[in-house]
Formats: sequence, structure tokens, C-alpha cells
Amino acid sequence: MESPFASLNSFTQNSTQWGLPDGATARLGKGNINELAYSPDGARLAVSGSIGTWLYDTSTHQEIALLREREGAVTSVAISPDGRALASGSEDGAIHLWNVVTGAHLRTLKLGEGMVESLAFSPNGRALASAHSWIRGSDAKDNAVCLWDVVTGALAETFRGTGSDSSLAFSLDGLTLASV
Repeated sequence: MESPFASLNSFTQNSTQWGLPDGATARLGKGNINELAYSPDGARLAVSGSIGTWLYDTSTHQEIALLREREGAVTSVAISPDGRALASGSEDGAIHLWNVVTGAHLRTLKLGEGMVESLAFSPNGRALASAHSWIRGSDAKDNAVCLWDVVTGALAETFRGTGSDSSLAFSLDGLTLASV
């Protein structure tokens, strides 16, 4: 007699195809997904989530790598304008820089406090903006936007008390940074 779980088991065997809407080709990531970023050439997709940052080949929808420096959720992700570097921000305030081609960990940037809410590379790729938030007391929330030198890893500037900062964007000339 066939097991009553036989059809259920066949669904869980290929979870990337399970329950997809019409026209969808694959399911990406494993666990919760927090943010997505395409490489400028569209060849790679970075998916930040509860266990790390997955890199996908967009032509095959196959996983290339899981970028993971530590345990815990990756809350934000950004790919540099030249497509060679990836920044991933985490719930403990750390920002990890990765080589997109090799998957090698390049360096860690750390403010020392606050979950990384958002990341954005400047148009020339030499600066990285990060938005951090942390709980102070029972319900008060503090925020900061930081500017980092990507080459040296140095913290160049910090703007405190900037609001929610759930999104960051540089102007095309790189002279203005907007935060929401």
C-alpha cells in the first residue's frame, strides 16, 4: 500500500518548483528572504536571508554560492556598480564585503551597534552607505547612516538620528545621498 505521504514527499523533494504561480520558473533562497540585488550586467542575483546571502546565476537559476561569515540573518545586500563586490549587512551591525566572482570574503566593516537596515554603493563603487538601527530602552529607536571607504574599510562619516533609514540611494554623480 502506498504511503499517504508519498505525494507530499514528492513536493518537498523539489521545493524550488513547488506551488509556483503561472509563468514563474524557480523559487530562490532558503529560509526568509530580506532583500534582493542584481549585478549590473544581470548575470547574478544576490538574495539575503535568514541563513546568509545566496548568489544565483540568472540564466540557469542555479545557486552559485552561499556567502556566510557568521550565523544569523543577513538583512540587506548591495552589489557594486562594476559588479565585482557585494556588501551584505546583518542583524548584528556587521557589513561583509565579498568578491562576487570568487565568493572570497574581502573584509568586515563594523559600526559596533545596530542592525543594518539598508546598503548602497556610490556610483564609482568607492563608497558604501549603510543605515543602522537599534533599540534604546523599552521602545525608543536610534538610527544612523554611515559612509565607508570600500578600499580601506575606514568609517568616513556618521550621521546620527536620521529617522527610519530603511532605504538609501546615491545620486548619479555620487554627491548626494538620500535616506528614507
